[in-house]
Amino acid sequence: MRTDFKYTLFLVVLLSLYCCNQNKEVLDSVEEERQKIEMVTNYGTMVIELYNETPLHRDNFINLSKHKAFDSLLFHRVINTFMIQGGDPDSRNAKPNDTIGEGDAPYVVNAEFNSELFHKKGVLAAARDDHPLRSSSAMQFYIVQGKVFNDSLLDRAQIRINKNLAREHYRTDITKKTLMDSLQYASKNDHMESYYALIDSIYSLAKADANFKPYVIPDKHREVYKTIGGTPHLDQNYTVFGELVKGIDVVDAIASVETSPLDRPKTDVVIISVRVLE
Repeated sequence: MRTDFKYTLFLVVLLSLYCCNQNKEVLDSVEEERQKIEMVTNYGTMVIELYNETPLHRDNFINLSKHKAFDSLLFHRVINTFMIQGGDPDSRNAKPNDTIGEGDAPYVVNAEFNSELFHKKGVLAAARDDHPLRSSSAMQFYIVQGKVFNDSLLDRAQIRINKNLAREHYRTDITKKTLMDSLQYASKNDHMESYYALIDSIYSLAKADANFKPYVIPDKHREVYKTIGGTPHLDQNYTVFGELVKGIDVVDAIASVETSPLDRPKTDVVIISVRVLE
């Protein structure tokens, strides 16, 4: 979709500021008080704390919020018991039948995976394309609603996490290029039966590879997933960089709206404003 020229220019300015910031030494300690963000929607207000453990994502979100980049955008992708996604700049003034979800700022944010940060209900995480380094979208984000899991379902989620990690493990391995090219072809052409068969093959290779380190969901994370809930299969694959401290009922309300086959709400869910709380 085409984006307004002035808005694109504005994002380019943000890009220059952001690139400079990435090269600075990170001085913030993770013990510092977390910055709070207020997100006002037509379904209510949420307050989000940004994690100091993910300084690139934290500072990027603060910068965009200060420049009102999220104002008047939509939650354009909503899936009940999963997550609500917003931040596409092309969703501003989008018509009801427009297909949205591909817009972004002209840069990515380096991935910041942390074994202590996981996809419990109410966390803020960065959306992304199939980037070779799993770098994040600059603007698109999601807030987890998820559901409660039992141990059996968590075991299945753990396998799914490790299948994703196996794919990333071999992504740049020249000896697996033919296999990875076949996987990419199946994905792009929606040959899902072939895609999942290839993923299974890659996972089998990884399990026999001494250099592959499988992920185990920590017991303390399991307890959260069994009580509060979340989306565990996304762990270690998307950067989690904040959590709600107010407004989880707003997430539930948005997640329950009626949607189109493309998961866009039939009635717009609007991000009225996003502000940094002083």
